Amino acid sequence: MSTSTEVKRDGRFFGHPLGLTNLFGVELWERFSFYGMIGILPIYLYYSAAEGGLDVARPTALGIVGAYSGLVYLSSTMGSWVADRLLGSERTLFYSAILVMVGHIGLAVVPGLLGVGIGLVCVAVGSGGLKANATTIVGTLYEKDDPRIDAGFTIFYIGVNVGGWLGPLLTGLAQEKVNFHLGFGLAAIGMALGLVQYTLGRKNLGGKASEVPNPLPPEQRVRFGLGALAGVVVIVAVFVSGLVTAEGLPDAVLVLVGAVAVIYFAVILSSGKITADERSRVWSFVPMFIASAAFFSLYQQQATVVIAYSDERLDRNLFGWEMPVSWTSSINPVFIILLGGVFATIWTKLGNRQPSTPAKFAYGTIIMGIAFLLFLPMIHTGENGSPLLALIGILFVFTIGEMMLSPVGLAVSTKLAPTAFRSQMVALNFLSISFGSAMSGKLAQNYSTTNEGPYFGVIGGVAIAIGVVLALCIPFIRKQMKGVH
Repeated sequence: MSTSTEVKRDGRFFGHPLGLTNLFGVELWERFSFYGMIGILPIYLYYSAAEGGLDVARPTALGIVGAYSGLVYLSSTMGSWVADRLLGSERTLFYSAILVMVGHIGLAVVPGLLGVGIGLVCVAVGSGGLKANATTIVGTLYEKDDPRIDAGFTIFYIGVNVGGWLGPLLTGLAQEKVNFHLGFGLAAIGMALGLVQYTLGRKNLGGKASEVPNPLPPEQRVRFGLGALAGVVVIVAVFVSGLVTAEGLPDAVLVLVGAVAVIYFAVILSSGKITADERSRVWSFVPMFIASAAFFSLYQQQATVVIAYSDERLDRNLFGWEMPVSWTSSINPVFIILLGGVFATIWTKLGNRQPSTPAKFAYGTIIMGIAFLLFLPMIHTGENGSPLLALIGILFVFTIGEMMLSPVGLAVSTKLAPTAFRSQMVALNFLSISFGSAMSGKLAQNYSTTNEGPYFGVIGGVAIAIGVVLALCIPFIRKQMKGVH
């Protein structure tokens, strides 16, 4: 088992702990499979049967994709709870990766909506468990006051986006040349490669990754197991009865995520296992949680509105060849790969002189709102008339906002986390993304080519306003953070 001093001194991977390479790899392949699948999922749902799709109404299809993305991040709470109370982060991550692979296999081999249901449930639960715990393990590689931590999370984030870049390219090409099911099959192969890589390097992660910080007493395990089973039965009954329809799925996910977030904050803040300083730090995360949810309400529309925009409004003709719709999903990851090292270097060089975490959240939210306003000059370009270069520029602005907020959100959730709620504090960060993702689906149901001006203008303006309010609250938030930068 590595001691704190050994972890702090480990600089074998370009000045960072060697275990970062293993987590970089498993997250790369998980994101390859996830984004490869999500890049073709919307059009699989709303394309006609003649085009190989399921002929679902487009607003419903986009709402499903947004709600599904929200459920992925919501399931991180379950994965975090399992890690904190039962298995530890390292084993939870391993089993979650297996479940992700099974889900992609289901999408590839089971036809129709049945395959979609089986596949998306497995991928949602598995991805949630994997994402939350990979992030937690990265945090265990560093001491809380280690100035390398933001740079380390940024390097980790580059791995996420190498996968996010390659996945849509290959699955989209497979869908165009053969069919959707081959695309989903490639996603399964990618996750299998990630599992092999992870298994070979598990020894590099150190002892903290295997710890169960708040173990559940054995006498309580049956009670919690029965409660979990009852929850599954209720969820199945709700859908079978028609109480929640496909059209209403984003609303249901928003209510569920909102309730879970409130409960999580209440449980952590009221716990007798945290100190007064830890409680203050949790309170400081509340306004950043709100800003993160607003940011991702816009950012996650890359999987909904941007895909539909690319299908209907974007000129995808490249020298006589029509680019697959899903390839626009690979533009943002390219920019992250290019800029990730730049931002990691900037934060490392600035050290304690870099902007505070709440300042980064405010800047990221404002920049994301500006990105939406940049769609406005193209509202009169007509069907498939918007230039590809313009969308590339807008997604570059998306990326600047993302680099200010997203990897920093991962880092701050570990730095502000009470000792007894290490993984579950990370889950709260993912709950903000979950709420934003579900909201992106809800908003996308209102998008059409006839209302682009109000749609992009109002949503962008609201995001800017939220960022400005957060900026005004920075002195108060920093005081509550109790020394965490």
